[in-house]
Amino acid sequence: VQLQASGGGLVQAGGSLRLSCSVSGRIDSINDMGWYRRVPGKSLELVARISSMGLARYGDSVKGRTTVTRDHTRDGVDLVMNNLKPEDTAVYYCYADLAPVGPYVTSDHWGHGTLVTVSS
Repeated sequence: VQLQASGGGLVQAGGSLRLSCSVSGRIDSINDMGWYRRVPGKSLELVARISSMGLARYGDSVKGRTTVTRDHTRDGVDLVMNNLKPEDTAVYYCYADLAPVGPYVTSDHWGHGTLVTVSS
């Protein structure tokens, strides 16, 4: 099972970005999916996560300018952030709590991370 993310890169302050992530592999079910980020020297921070039923939760620093959605057709999750700020610069990690095919056990899975740089 792999999480493959796309998007990110260099964005100007005040702009927007879209990150997409899809799960590949043999999966029984996916519970929550979402995005976390890490700034060098700081701890992992919740950006947004969403349940399989569409219940979303956002980090305080991005609330009001961020939308997370699920795409069940591709086992994916998308993130749109608006009004980007230099402090949004971080490596963004896709996350999924899922159960691979086999004995039913759910566990956290992570993508490799994609760098987002917001220039002022």
